[in-house]
Amino acid sequence: MSRIGNKPIKLENGVTFLREGNVVSVSGPKGTLKQVIDKNISTEVKDNEIHFTYTNPELNAKQGLARALVNNMVIGVTKGWSKKLIIAGVGYKASVSGKKIVMSLGLSHQVEMEIPEDLQVSCPSATEIVVSGLDKQRVGQFCANIMKKRPYEPYHGYGIHVDGARLIRKVGKAAGKGKK
Repeated sequence: MSRIGNKPIKLENGVTFLREGNVVSVSGPKGTLKQVIDKNISTEVKDNEIHFTYTNPELNAKQGLARALVNNMVIGVTKGWSKKLIIAGVGYKASVSGKKIVMSLGLSHQVEMEIPEDLQVSCPSATEIVVSGLDKQRVGQFCANIMKKRPYEPYHGYGIHVDGARLIRKVGKAAGKGKK
């Protein structure tokens, strides 16, 4: 039995849940999100809570998946999602100009990326990027696309990483040190 799938989702004030066939729609104060879930997972709203049930035991994992996706949607339309990226490196910096984020990442040219319409990007300092939006998947994917431009390098610690991520530092070459 799915432990996550059996937990109900509490609907806060101002949040509405609607299901039409396979499409689930959640509306709230920040906006509306839609998601397709399996037709064999049934949803029911009781006492301002959403409950997920299934008939076939093989749908156990899909029940948990559907519940997690809808829970992320409810959080997105009420509080929103955000991720903070840290840029580490000598001379590495970022800024937002118009609908683009411009980054200097130690390359011969500046890296520019278009900001999607449904996301907000800000740079509180030259080495921080904050990406926020309603959809958790869209926020995470855009952060991953930014991190691809200069991945974290474990020997010197240069690159872009998520704030709070566990980073591994490796020891460099030891051959030849101390010998003369």
